[in-house]
Formats: sequence, structure tokens, C-alpha cells
Amino acid sequence: MPYIPNTDNDRQKMLSRIGVSSIEDLLMAIPTELRLTQPLDIPHLSEMELLAEIENIANEGVGRLINFAGGGVYDHFIPAAVNSILSRPEFVTAYTPYQAEVSQGTLQVTYEFQSHICRLTGMDTANASLYDGASAAAEAVILAVKTTRRNKIVIPETVSPMFREVIETYLTGRKIEMVTIPVNDGVIDFDRLENTIDEKTAGVLVAQPNFFGFLENIEPIEALIHKVGGLLIMAVDPIAQALLKTPGEYGADIVVGEGQPLGMPMSFGGPLLGFFATRKKLVRNMPGRISGRTTDVDGKTGFVLVLQTREQHIRREKATSNICTNHALCATTATVYLTLLGKTGLRQVALLSAEKAQQTIAAIKEIDGFQLYCDQPFVREFAVKTPRPAKEIINELSKQGILAGVDAGQWYPDHENCLIIALTEKRTTSQIDRLVKGLKELGK
Repeated sequence: MPYIPNTDNDRQKMLSRIGVSSIEDLLMAIPTELRLTQPLDIPHLSEMELLAEIENIANEGVGRLINFAGGGVYDHFIPAAVNSILSRPEFVTAYTPYQAEVSQGTLQVTYEFQSHICRLTGMDTANASLYDGASAAAEAVILAVKTTRRNKIVIPETVSPMFREVIETYLTGRKIEMVTIPVNDGVIDFDRLENTIDEKTAGVLVAQPNFFGFLENIEPIEALIHKVGGLLIMAVDPIAQALLKTPGEYGADIVVGEGQPLGMPMSFGGPLLGFFATRKKLVRNMPGRISGRTTDVDGKTGFVLVLQTREQHIRREKATSNICTNHALCATTATVYLTLLGKTGLRQVALLSAEKAQQTIAAIKEIDGFQLYCDQPFVREFAVKTPRPAKEIINELSKQGILAGVDAGQWYPDHENCLIIALTEKRTTSQIDRLVKGLKELGK
């Protein structure tokens, strides 16, 4: 990164170094009549506020929707520095690092990505990304089956329906039983879960937060699955993780998730980024690429692909997975985003999102006919019961330039009056007021 002077003394030292006495000396080639004689009348705004103002001007008359929808893909602010760094040719054009000696930059970036994911999840090892969170969840299920040599997997309906659909596709043709546990008041029906898990269960997949945005009680589930020798798989939201206990602290064996919130635009749903982390004991069965750090014969640090158990490298029947690539540029994006924000910045994003979520639900509770779907804690996404089908509310508010949320009824037939609303740090008080006003008018 270039050094940017932040004091008059620093600035003068740099000017002296290049042989000029002032900034004006650098502008001599520009005719005087074309130069500004006074500062631009620009208000003091943060980067996010400035870009929002520019977008408002650019989109005037276009009718861009204010986004309160989530369900796995979220409208977070992306600092301009992320795309600036990614646009460098060594990142944009870098290809598969088959030859370590000419791919040190690519290998180091993927190693840093893995390190970030391990810190975020509290796990021992991580791979260099998968296609999306859903494929990562499917690979986790298969890993659990291979490791335990059991053929039963338990997945609550509170896990994303998109995840469950992909898992079902992965399991087609395999002799693996997938048992689903129904929703009970916005969370897992624990009694049904307890009666379903047995010595034949390879693992249980739990989302934290779940698809409705609510937090699950992980401790009894961890005790239950480990008591029978199965594995605990957790699907987590990387932004919410900044405020919650890590899956490692919960005792999870495998952690997966969708990395899109980490610096990637929504882009109509893709490309996405799947992250995958495990305990050290499972690393030899982990799918995809793993970048490792080593030293060469001269003692210098270097990076290589390690434990290459993909079908391109060994006999197909011995491979851990047929995953043959990763979203390297998406993983690089997440790496840059996490590096720029750091632990404090990521926590600030999560806190702002959580505060705006609390502000929103407090206002919605005052509207007749609307209430929080269940009395469970949440972070930045939550479900509300609505006086009319959520699909109708979404359609009506879209005419006012508001994308009100996600209709749970499209996946859960008995939840047609359930609207899932997501908040991010980008949503302003005036935008939240517009949503609340629109809901109030529709609730009459």
C-alpha cells in the first residue's frame, strides 16, 4: 500500500524528495484558468455516506430498491479499497497454483484466507474455499459420513432450504439417509431431534443463526451428538460470528458458511464463496485445496498445496471429493475485506447491523397485526408474523421502492404469514422509517 502523508511536515518532506516546494509546482502544466481557486464545496462525509449520496444522484428516477432482504446474501458496504486491490493484475489474472515455484503470491493469499477463516470459526484447519455455502454444507455431510462410516444425517428445517436442496442433490444415488427435524417456534424442535439422533447418526447440521435469523441452543445439541459418536456440523454467518461464541468454543467438528457478506456484491445471487473449516483430526478427509506454509532449503518461507486428496491428484475412488476448483478471486476478496477491517472493524459492522435490527423490530412491534415470530434472540435478521401473506407485502412495498424481506412461505407452506427481515450497516434511520411506514399502511 502506498504511504499517504497525514501531516504538513510529512507532506513537505515528500515534496522536497522529488524536488519541488509545493503541490502547486506539480500543476504548472495545467493552464491557470483551468485550475480551481478555492476548495470544492463537498460536505464532510464518510466513505459509505459519500458513495450512498453519489448512488442516489446516479439512480435518480431509476427506482432502486431499498434492500431489507437476506436469506444468505446480504447488502453490506464494500470499501472502495477492496476492489482497488482486487483490480491489480496479479490478483485478477492469477490461475490455479499447480506450480508452487511460480505461484507464491496466489498460494500466500489462499493461506491468509484459510488463516482468517480459522480465526473466525475457532477451528484448527480450513480449505481454500468452495463454490458457495450450500456446496460446503453438502461436502461437510459427506465428510461426516465417510469419517464415522455411518449413513444417517440429521438436518433441522431451520437450516437454509437452499442448503438442504443442494445437500439432497449431492446425496442422490448414495446410500445415505437424510432426516429433517421440523421447526418449533422459530428454532429446532429439540424433543424430535433427541428422539432422532442415535448410534447410526453420522452427524447433525445446525445453522447459527438459523434461516429465520434466530439463535439456536447449541450446547445440548453438541452433547447429544457427541454422546453417540457423531459429528457436530455448524453453518454460520461470518458477520454474526464477530458477536457470537465461535463454533470451536461450542465444540463443533466441522464449520461451513457463505462468505458473500465478506466484501462481495450481491450481483443477483452470485458468484458466492463457501468456506469450510474442521478440527485437525479431520483434515485428511477435507475436500478442496489446502495451502500450507513451509520453508525451502535456504530456510526461506514458502507456500505449497498440501494433502492433495482431490480426484485430479490421486485415484478417483480414493479422492475425498470431486471438487476440482475453488473461487480463488472470491476468496481473495474475503481476505482483502477481512484484512482491511480487522477484528475491530468486523465487530463494528456486526454491532451496527444488530443495533439497526433492534431499532427496526422495536418499531414494527408497535404496528397492529405485526409481531416477532418467536421469543428468541437474534443478531441482524429476524422473522415477523404478518397480518396478511408476506408475499403480498413484498409485492406492495416493492412499488414504493422497498424490498421488505424474504417470504418464508415459498419454502415453508405453513409460514405464508412470515416475513424475514435483514438489516446491515448500510440501512439508515430514514430507510427503516420508510419500511415501518409501509408496513403500517398495509396492516390497516
